[in-house]
Amino acid sequence: MNISSLLPSNIQPVGPIEIGGPARPAGSSEFSNVLQGAIDQVELSRNDANQSVQNFLSGDGEDLHSTVLAVQRAGLEFDMLMQVRNKVVSAYQEVMRMQM
Repeated sequence: MNISSLLPSNIQPVGPIEIGGPARPAGSSEFSNVLQGAIDQVELSRNDANQSVQNFLSGDGEDLHSTVLAVQRAGLEFDMLMQVRNKVVSAYQEVMRMQM
């Protein structure tokens, strides 16, 4: 029996499915791009907080509230990044403990 006779006319059978997809060059994974973007965002936030503190200390019109908020935001972003790092390391260690 031919499978194409069972399918509606607008649905065509697909060819063989490759498991794992094409190999990517080392270092160009989507996860590494997302992780690098998060690290860059935390670094940018830290630089903004440092600039805000410098502006406040030099009297360049930066008020105390915005300076404290910038420093707190940078600290929270760093803490969040560290928690993500800890989860990734924990997941990696769990995978390495698995028996094959």
